[in-house]
Amino acid sequence: MIGDVLASSAICNTLKNEYPNAQIDYLIYPFTSPVVENNPNIDNLVFFKDEIKKNKIKLVKFCLEIRKSKYDIIIDAYGKLESNMIVAFSGAKTKIGFYKSYTNLIYTYTVRELSVPKTTAGLALENRMLLLQSFDLKKPLKVKPEIFLKDYEIKNGKQILFQNHIDFSKKIYMIGILGSGKTKTYPGNYMAELLDKIVADTNASLLFNYIPSQLKEAHEIFNLCQPETQKNIKIDIVPRSIREFLSITYHCDALLGNEGGAVNMAKALNKPTFTIFSTWIKKEAWNSFDDGIKNVSVHLKDFKPDLYGSKTAKEMKGQAMDLYQSFTPDLIIPRLEEYLKSN
Repeated sequence: MIGDVLASSAICNTLKNEYPNAQIDYLIYPFTSPVVENNPNIDNLVFFKDEIKKNKIKLVKFCLEIRKSKYDIIIDAYGKLESNMIVAFSGAKTKIGFYKSYTNLIYTYTVRELSVPKTTAGLALENRMLLLQSFDLKKPLKVKPEIFLKDYEIKNGKQILFQNHIDFSKKIYMIGILGSGKTKTYPGNYMAELLDKIVADTNASLLFNYIPSQLKEAHEIFNLCQPETQKNIKIDIVPRSIREFLSITYHCDALLGNEGGAVNMAKALNKPTFTIFSTWIKKEAWNSFDDGIKNVSVHLKDFKPDLYGSKTAKEMKGQAMDLYQSFTPDLIIPRLEEYLKSN
């Protein structure tokens, strides 16, 4: 997914910083390419298309094409069957990946993932950096992912906001109004309460981040908001692409809302974030660089750990929707108020 590709790009950034003359290629799904477009630390993007994943013959042919490239080192930050196959066929002298019961048969070097973060970077980033342990790195790790926008993209984002009569004298917040699925989306009636609070406290302009197929759900939340809040919501500003979303978010004061790729992209643009985690996603993995001021995240488990007992958040996925009913706005609002005062 986009968040994973962005997180793993930190490996490319670190390696190019250490070895500026090395060729760094990045194998990704095509739809994720916008978050690594124009990254000067990546020499070539290699696309793993759906047709390759779905066809065994095409997958084998793809693996053989990778072998022809004669890579010296392959780092597998994905760790799934497809990447296992690519590594196995690659012919690379050094193959690095995460430890699993069978990986020692394929990889020359494996690392065991941490279960508890050691820094504010979060597990998703920390574990990826572990894949560089076998390198004799002299320079500091470039742990935080970056997104590289061209000047014309930045200008275009501002022009879109001007054309939609956005008042730059007020705060502008991008709202992650919907998650990638129902179990990753804060209930609409609860979200509306939070939006009412944001506008009441800040009079900010709110931009909704959603894809065209989510238009109905976005309007449902809009209709649940108070009339005064609705006046501040610019629901018709819908970016035509991920890069356009990035160019608009660049001019926002912060991104607030559901955890997901948009949050990771905002952080890579160095924008403040207030993140509402799904009731089953492991917060420790993706709450990167939370400092309680610029980046803040909330999870039901923070407030009501008794609902989880000894089970992890992921083990509670089947109860995600029921758990959301307990994740009421009154739990979040005190932290949101404090956040809005700082951002």
